[in-house]
Amino acid sequence: MVDTVLVPFELPDHEPLSPVLVEDLSSLDIVLLGHFAVPEQTPRDMAREQFGEEAQATLDDLADQFREAGASVRTRLVFGKERGATVDRIMVEEDCAAELNPAPTEGIDRILVPIPAVAEFSRLPEFIDVLCEDSTQEITLFHVAEGDESHERAEAIVEKTREGLIDAGFDPEAVDTLVIDGGKHDEEILAAADDYDAVVMYEAQSGLSDHVFGTLPDRIQKETRDPVIVVRRDYEPTDSDD
Repeated sequence: MVDTVLVPFELPDHEPLSPVLVEDLSSLDIVLLGHFAVPEQTPRDMAREQFGEEAQATLDDLADQFREAGASVRTRLVFGKERGATVDRIMVEEDCAAELNPAPTEGIDRILVPIPAVAEFSRLPEFIDVLCEDSTQEITLFHVAEGDESHERAEAIVEKTREGLIDAGFDPEAVDTLVIDGGKHDEEILAAADDYDAVVMYEAQSGLSDHVFGTLPDRIQKETRDPVIVVRRDYEPTDSDD
């Protein structure tokens, strides 16, 4: 079964879509979300009536680029006031496994992969592989040891993930590890990302009712101009979900 990835764009002034990312994601099912930010005092219906046709045409043009690369694409156009809540909702409704925060790029030679303290998830290799190209030479598994976490435990976390990637078919020479002791988690990841061409990371929260992606992926994309794939954690329903 092919995973679905959400690719959100802010309308009407969206980022240009990189041909590199179109090609990289062409093997996945794509949901293109056009989020048209509506001012607080403006009714959504009024904004949709005024700008809806043009916004949908823009979204269709973006979708055509993926279709020409062979991808399966569907679009969602939302006129809203809260981007984060909209992304959360569409992620669940479309059963997306990940979100891509797109950014201009001409090639992906180095990929940074921040690893959380508990790395028990299965989707990571696929989405690293999605961004790997012929030019990709380095995949760095990065962990920030916080609080009482020892360097040895941090090393064990990234090494276990490295072994999993190698078992999944990644070149051992291309997969590296890096541990930082005692730093501020988000700031260390943000600083490290500046030296890479793309980032693949897990969502920040464990519950789908929480804000799925937090603010760190947005900061990475905005400050480094790197594309960021945020992978949803594996989710097992509980009795309360029935």
